[in-house]
Amino acid sequence: MTAETTQDLAAQDLATIVPALPRGVRLRFDEARQQWFLLGPERVFEPDETAIEILQRIDGTRSVEAIAEDLATRFEADRDEIAADVMAFLRGLANQRMIDL
Repeated sequence: MTAETTQDLAAQDLATIVPALPRGVRLRFDEARQQWFLLGPERVFEPDETAIEILQRIDGTRSVEAIAEDLATRFEADRDEIAADVMAFLRGLANQRMIDL
């Protein structure tokens, strides 16, 4: 992701950004370890509880705004703060090519 792309994302309305897992990346629960993993080509990410809450809502149809709204309602938190945290998390994953924005 280039600096220009990052700036474009910052300026974009959160209602229009719809994150999706790219081809070859999937979220899986390992029964033996009782742990979630985000699996990608030659990469494994072990998400924490907060990351899991976000990742489970990524379905390729929900916008960042909708995900943030859902999380804010569930955890009774400020929607704008949640949206900023979600976007920062997603940008990090996008930089690692583990999510498409």
